[in-house]
Amino acid sequence: MPSWRHPGGKLRELGPQALTDAELLAILIGTGIPGRSAEAIAEEVIARFGSLSGLARQPLETLLQFRGLSDVKIIRIAAALEIARRLAEEAIRARKPTP
Repeated sequence: MPSWRHPGGKLRELGPQALTDAELLAILIGTGIPGRSAEAIAEEVIARFGSLSGLARQPLETLLQFRGLSDVKIIRIAAALEIARRLAEEAIRARKPTP
């Protein structure tokens, strides 16, 4: 039986590759609201957009429609997506041969 009860504990024990997209998103969301866990909110978001890639293509305002996502949580998600975008851009630049 796992000793973790939330995605952060699972990440710490098993590594980030062991988490689903929804579990990774739940870590960014942090906390839920009464009657709704961060995991449930994350699962709804992923289900609506189909993937993290689908989420990344949404305007931030779209995320306000999800019960349990506040401005602070949306800003965290946007920052993480921007970090990922910049890392991907760096990786692409690093692979291109310089003239």
